[in-house]
Amino acid sequence: MNSRERLLTALNHREPDRIPLDLGSTQVTGIHVVAYRNLRAHLGLPPVEPRLCDVIQQLALPDDDVIEQLGVDVRGLFPLNSHNWNVTDVDVGDAWEYADEWGITHRRIKPDGLYYSAVKHPLAGDVSVQDVQAHAWPDTGDPQRIAGLGEQALAYRAQGKAVMIKGVLAGIFEMAQRMRGMEACLMDMASNEALAGALLDKMTELKLAFWEMALPRLAGAVDVISEADDYGTQASQLISPRMFRKLIKPRLQVLFQRIKQLAPGARLFFHSCGNVRPLLPDLIEIGVDILNPVQVSAKGMDDTAALKRRFGRELTFWGGACDSQRILPFGTLQEIRAETRRRIADLAPGGGYVFAPIHNLQDDVSGEKALMLYRTALEQGRYPIGAG
Repeated sequence: MNSRERLLTALNHREPDRIPLDLGSTQVTGIHVVAYRNLRAHLGLPPVEPRLCDVIQQLALPDDDVIEQLGVDVRGLFPLNSHNWNVTDVDVGDAWEYADEWGITHRRIKPDGLYYSAVKHPLAGDVSVQDVQAHAWPDTGDPQRIAGLGEQALAYRAQGKAVMIKGVLAGIFEMAQRMRGMEACLMDMASNEALAGALLDKMTELKLAFWEMALPRLAGAVDVISEADDYGTQASQLISPRMFRKLIKPRLQVLFQRIKQLAPGARLFFHSCGNVRPLLPDLIEIGVDILNPVQVSAKGMDDTAALKRRFGRELTFWGGACDSQRILPFGTLQEIRAETRRRIADLAPGGGYVFAPIHNLQDDVSGEKALMLYRTALEQGRYPIGAG
């Protein structure tokens, strides 16, 4: 079977010939440009100037030769957004500074900062609902954002690859934090629900504007639609499940229902780092098909066998490949291999599993270790799992 058939079989909770593999189909399953150069060198591939699909995170778009050597099955579509479109640096002495289309200011420290961080938030301080409404919001429904993506999707399909598309802004909760600042946003949610609600509603509206423009043009060419928002910490959640159900879940439900109306043949991928174990029944209820990244280093997410038993009939797990905080950057090759084999054994039986890094491969992952990760997946990911 080809890559697309392999992925669709897994998403239907059946066992393909081997587990599907992903690297770089989204901004949350990618590879830092430093790690990418190191991986190419370790593979013996000629040096290239990497194309960045996300300038803020400094993520390289994997080239076809890397995709083929690693056995990657999924390719991504990256609409024009504030992380890859009109990113113009200003030299401010000790850093490069960039003000994006949202009014957020980002900085990357000289001389070799690894990524940009938000340092100024356009709706910080004492603001009102009227200030939210009056802000100069980007036109997320501009068709220019998807120019050429239909042709790109068809080219990927011609290669036999499955196709993923991401949106043009972060999650409604995460984007509200970027606009207000994290502390102010959390305080709004606790003590000024009208202001918090106005901002969350605006984020939902802007997401809908993009998908209502893009999906009628692209829905038949994409297999997976990516959405994201971060609710988890290493130990718990950024907000309580009660607050999530009151302020976030109803808005997500509106968004997800509309996406599924617009693209009924595609599956909904949802990324949330950290311990989101208490929220999984809620995410399933409102239409999430795929959970990413399965952060095994977080409390509640470490027992991947238990996650599979409890949620494996309803969710496809996309990620969970190897502990990316400790073992992947700092472990031995043997430890990486053992950890990766364990996660495959837990998550892959019965289908419903796509192999990918737990979030992005960072600069501290050597080419040798990245290759071990994928080589182990290719060797151990043949069905039936564990037969060899």
